[in-house]
Amino acid sequence: MARDIVQLRPKPADSEKITINLGYVDLGRIDLMVEDGFYSNRTDFIRTAIRNQLERHSDTMKNSVSRKGLDLGLRHYSRSELEAVAAAGEPLHIQVLGLVTIAQDVSPDLARAAIGSVQVLGALHASPSVKSALRDRMV
Repeated sequence: MARDIVQLRPKPADSEKITINLGYVDLGRIDLMVEDGFYSNRTDFIRTAIRNQLERHSDTMKNSVSRKGLDLGLRHYSRSELEAVAAAGEPLHIQVLGLVTIAQDVSPDLARAAIGSVQVLGALHASPSVKSALRDRMV
């Protein structure tokens, strides 16, 4: 029965891995907070610190998102959607703060025909060939 389930679109990851460098004293201070039970691990501490900073600057960020005309959140572009855009002859200008996914069945030629520019503050998930085809259109 489970073999009959077909996943139409793979679920994108809900986070992106980053690497940071910290000084030994700061790292030790984080470890002390974890050891004393304030946080479950280093990652928990760092996520909390980032969220606190983002919340602290939320009004500034809202104004900036509005001023720059960015879509906020997740945006998926399917092959059929991009085919319609290409057929209309008006290039798509992608401006997203969050995650942009371009379907795996989108060819590099279709991506170039449909997409005039790409500005993603966050992450862009697309095939390596599509990313390469759009490289000169990324802001």
